[in-house]
Amino acid sequence: MKKLLNVSQSANSIDVALLITRVGVAALMLVHGWPKLEMLFSDGPVQFPAVLGLSATTALALAVFSEVLCSLLILVGLGTRLAAIPLIITMLVAVFVVHGADPFAKQELGLLYLMPYTVLLLTGSGRYSLDYLLLRTVLKPTYVRTLSVQ
Repeated sequence: MKKLLNVSQSANSIDVALLITRVGVAALMLVHGWPKLEMLFSDGPVQFPAVLGLSATTALALAVFSEVLCSLLILVGLGTRLAAIPLIITMLVAVFVVHGADPFAKQELGLLYLMPYTVLLLTGSGRYSLDYLLLRTVLKPTYVRTLSVQ
């Protein structure tokens, strides 16, 4: 019971929470992005809103880029902070432009996706990610060399 009421967090629990958030939100967004990818490469007409002065095809391509490619990057934790930016923009456009005049129920899903992307932008991917592995590999020799010089 004391653990449930404890407000301090261990670094490991934060890293596990970031892993669960990354994998969960990326997998769920891929469910939305995959049909758009299929629509983009199909022979049929593009059924997508033209927003912000962009053609429907360009808007769809940008949505596919963020919802598929950026979601895959977030899933594995590679360039997480950078990958979160297009997804944040996509959700803002979906909520305030595409569904701006719609009732809150239509805007809610985009707002719900916006929150974990904002958290990932602020926190990064955590220890269980390719970002961590790459930075540890790249920075470790520099850090060791700096300590030995002092």
